[in-house]
Amino acid sequence: MPAMGAQIITVELRRWIAEQRRAGLSDEAVLDAMIASGWHRDVARGALEEVRGKAAPRAAPREMPQPALAGAPNSIRADDREVQILGAMTNPRVVVFGSLLDAAECGELAALARERLVRAETVEMDTGSSEVNPARTSEGAFFERGENPLVARIEARIAALLHWPVENGEGIQVLRYQPGAEYKPHYDYFDPAAPGAAAMLQRGGQRVASLVMYLSTPQRGGATIFPDVGLEVMPVRGNAVFFAYETAHPDTATLHGSAPVREGEKWVATKWLREGRFD
Repeated sequence: MPAMGAQIITVELRRWIAEQRRAGLSDEAVLDAMIASGWHRDVARGALEEVRGKAAPRAAPREMPQPALAGAPNSIRADDREVQILGAMTNPRVVVFGSLLDAAECGELAALARERLVRAETVEMDTGSSEVNPARTSEGAFFERGENPLVARIEARIAALLHWPVENGEGIQVLRYQPGAEYKPHYDYFDPAAPGAAAMLQRGGQRVASLVMYLSTPQRGGATIFPDVGLEVMPVRGNAVFFAYETAHPDTATLHGSAPVREGEKWVATKWLREGRFD
């Protein structure tokens, strides 16, 4: 691949990007296509920015979900539990928590999910519906908000930890990754330019943050990866990784994925947080 400095943003490239966007491709899809064709990620992102324009970016929410980390505490109280702070980044905003769940909670949630596992789907932004995607090879199950005492207790803990209302969260999704299963890098927010975005934003508005809780510790592999910043968070039972994105844009550097599990099983529970009430 040519060095970043040797890659020139040409008129032809800008025209191609504009054509793809007019055809209905999301910015994420255009960016992925450029990178797959050999463009350096930073150059590709710069070209995309020139075409889409940065004069009027989507306004950030007035408030964001976040833990209270002023004074650099080693742990913080979250409702019924003391949660450890294992690591944090500012850009992207990533916080790794320790002991968010105990072993019994992890086991119980996984056991409840096992009874209803199906092939995990992803949101199809052209239509707003969900469908099986070859980029995601895990199995999953959804729990409605407050569906049972365990889910309600975990959601109350998350709300206290991140200072975000319970009603502004989607239900919990539990995923099982067996050896070889992965989820290729993606963004959790909904691309506002995609045809199906309006349908996805009707309930609660845009996603603004994600919390991935680890219910098991695989023997090898299965890290949560952030390719833009070279970060890998290893899955350890009871721990969790939180990341926030003020705007629905790749500049948030929240591109992330699940690396393939090499040995053992990886179980996770994901909670997505919205701008407003999710009903």
